[in-house]
Amino acid sequence: MSKLIENAEKFVFDLLKNELDQTFLYHNYKHTERVLKSTREIIENTDISKENAEILELAAIFHDTGYIDGAEDHEEKSCKIAKEFLTKQDVDEAKIEAVNKCIMATKFKDSPTTDLEKMIRDADASHFGKKYFEEASEFLRKELEIRNVRQFSPSEWRNENIRVLAKKHQFYTDYALKNWQPRKDKNLAKLMKAKKKQKTKLKTEELKAKYKAQYKNESPERAIQSFYRTALKNHIKLSDIADTKANILLSVNAIIISVVLANLISKLDTNPYLTWPTVVFTLFSVISMVMSIIATRPNVTSGQFTKEDVKNQKVNLIFFGNFHKMDLQEYEWAIAEMIKDKDYIYKALTKDLYFLGKVLERKYRLLRVTYTVFMVGIICSLIAFAIAVKNNPAVNLEEVLDTQTYLIDLEKTEDSFAVKL
Repeated sequence: MSKLIENAEKFVFDLLKNELDQTFLYHNYKHTERVLKSTREIIENTDISKENAEILELAAIFHDTGYIDGAEDHEEKSCKIAKEFLTKQDVDEAKIEAVNKCIMATKFKDSPTTDLEKMIRDADASHFGKKYFEEASEFLRKELEIRNVRQFSPSEWRNENIRVLAKKHQFYTDYALKNWQPRKDKNLAKLMKAKKKQKTKLKTEELKAKYKAQYKNESPERAIQSFYRTALKNHIKLSDIADTKANILLSVNAIIISVVLANLISKLDTNPYLTWPTVVFTLFSVISMVMSIIATRPNVTSGQFTKEDVKNQKVNLIFFGNFHKMDLQEYEWAIAEMIKDKDYIYKALTKDLYFLGKVLERKYRLLRVTYTVFMVGIICSLIAFAIAVKNNPAVNLEEVLDTQTYLIDLEKTEDSFAVKL
């Protein structure tokens, strides 16, 4: 690298660092570095003199310095900056003129004429044939947007890049055509593929919206269907919860009665004062068990219907209890009749929903009474045990401790039951 090139790079670096507006996201020193690198690629693979090589490098270094005074006519401003610097470096006038001609050749709307102009033009547009094309292109779009030059949507910018790569831009040098054109073609193909994909996506979305609107207009009962689906699902879930609570209550009371029979009944002969508390405790546990069984006991229906019932829409074919004794052929016929009439289907769903609600009301009412009985039984039993112990002064310390131990065991059982509930 010559001393002149080294001084020029340092000068332009400091100039752009200190005076270039930060809104130039693309036309900055990074772009200058890339153009200079591409220029040197062409120089190294082309048979030109050292003099011409230096002219190209200087043009690449100074070609965008005019942006410090704005984007308009920046090539002319760059030529002026280059001339001032090169004059101070004692560069002859002919060489300065050659550098400025190369800078002016970077104007995209003009066509280069000399070999040097073609080389600098290819170097300036080398990002079209590079892997970083997408990144550089996005920086340029953002620069135009931030500087209020023009705003492009991603699809509009893609179309603009396709137009430029396919119609406006071309490489001129043999090196660029051989090494950068293939990558440019790949970049263009990628843009075309993305455009086609976006077009297909938009078309699909339009069709979906069209058919969705059409379906919505043709099927106003969709909301009704959602209502039935949600309501039936909630009813079934509530029924499961009720059955689970009844089963827990049934299991806990069965455990309590087992403990009473195994541990307390055998001590009644020697501790007769515990008889009535034990009877009270056991009685309430038995009542709780019976009521839990009643709450979960299913009702069995006839399981039969007639053709007249189906024709008059009096039978609910959704509930198994109405058809479990019917032959398959008869049930298939009834279903075929039902699905012919949309109102019949909704009527059957309404019946199913109604009677599920009736069953739920019965279950939860019995469960509420059962829980109340269980709670009252526990309280009454503890009071009875306390009164029996208090009114029996002959109870020795060992018996009291045994009774307290038993009551503690019962309390632990109750705590476990409460956790499950």
